[in-house]
Amino acid sequence: MVFSLSVCFNAFSGGSFGFLKMAMKFKRFGIRALGVTMVMAGTVLAISPLQAQSDDEPPYWASIEASQARTRTGPDTKYQIMWLYRRKYLPVKIIKRYGVWRQIEDPDGTQGWMHARLLSRDRTAIVTGEIRDMHVEPNASSRIAWRLEPGVVGKLGECEKDWCPFDVNGRTGWVRIDEIWGAGELK
Repeated sequence: MVFSLSVCFNAFSGGSFGFLKMAMKFKRFGIRALGVTMVMAGTVLAISPLQAQSDDEPPYWASIEASQARTRTGPDTKYQIMWLYRRKYLPVKIIKRYGVWRQIEDPDGTQGWMHARLLSRDRTAIVTGEIRDMHVEPNASSRIAWRLEPGVVGKLGECEKDWCPFDVNGRTGWVRIDEIWGAGELK
């Protein structure tokens, strides 16, 4: 069983067979070796999605995927923690990349470094200013479907001209692009 996990590891990562030799050495230790191998293989598999994220050139929009995410003063765990975000799906602007670290800017303008595994390319936005109207069609004269308080976060669709489709827990409609943060072109 240790052997098959190692082969799976090497097939996924394109890595050398040095890991396979190490796993076979650990085979003598039985269950512990299996656990070590599974943890190591899981770590590599968890990193793989990050490679897809690194194809984009900053700046670009993203959202916080974790229920708790820390920002740091620099791109490494040795740097001091600045903020602990407890707002899953909060939109952020990616400003810079450094390996698996992303320098982000939040809706308040605060900047810090966050590990890429805590982020998602799913587009979200946050309502800004005052209470906003969410319309059934992308125009101001259409019926109002919902009223949105400042700070409400929702999923964002493809914006058309000055309007964006917005989904707040299944309640859908259209919001003006200038009434939310997390939409629009970046450059």
